[in-house]
Amino acid sequence: MIGNDPLDLQGQVAFVTGAGQGAGRAIALQLAHHNAGGIAVNDYVLERAEAVAAEIRELGVAACAVQADVGDLVSVRAAAVKATAELGPITLLVNNAGNAGPNTEMRHSPLFWETDPSDWDRYFHTNLTGVMNCCHALLPGMVEQKRGRVVTIVSDAGRVGEPRLAVYGAAKAAATGFMRSLAKEAGRYNITCNCISLSTLEPPIPEPQKSEFLASDQAKAHVSRYVIRRFGKPDDVAGMTLFLCSEAASWITGQTYPVNGGYDFAV
Repeated sequence: MIGNDPLDLQGQVAFVTGAGQGAGRAIALQLAHHNAGGIAVNDYVLERAEAVAAEIRELGVAACAVQADVGDLVSVRAAAVKATAELGPITLLVNNAGNAGPNTEMRHSPLFWETDPSDWDRYFHTNLTGVMNCCHALLPGMVEQKRGRVVTIVSDAGRVGEPRLAVYGAAKAAATGFMRSLAKEAGRYNITCNCISLSTLEPPIPEPQKSEFLASDQAKAHVSRYVIRRFGKPDDVAGMTLFLCSEAASWITGQTYPVNGGYDFAV
């Protein structure tokens, strides 16, 4: 290899939420492959977090599993304390936890005016409050270190708009606005704050069922809306996350990058 790796994370410690499966797992492993000094693997299912932490340790990188529902600030603070004690100061935060949060199913809702207001909070709980909780718990340490990256995974449902996903889209759009404001507050401390906006990823289900789903007429009709005719893969998200966490992105902040196969273009 000629020269240095511009994506080298220089031994920084990362905290990745919702990292027990899917895109979160891929992000955690990608950071580990590029010289992260340690990875705190968060999930609300401890067994999933422990399994991914074990994979990371097999790569020779320190890791710990931290169970928490990101929508619960007390749990997030406890997880941050545990991760810092085991791995050292955290300067990389990836807010990946999303969908409808713990023990709830992400699904297309009725039209907005047909929804039950009691159902709204579960979308804001993880996708907005969870992001705010993690930033509130971990940013003070980044300010002290005068170094940091915050990457929040949002959705084209909030960036572009999607029918029957109005509440979910509202929560994701709010997280995007929060990150823009945070970028202006934190920039003087050498902390960048950016978002990655996703469209549909392959579902995190066992391979036989996944292959069956991808071959279905429903999946083919959905994929026809994308310029690149496939669903996203976890590694698609992980690559952009790594870039935004690296020194290669040190002068980029307050931005939202679509990683969406050309579902919609951004200017």
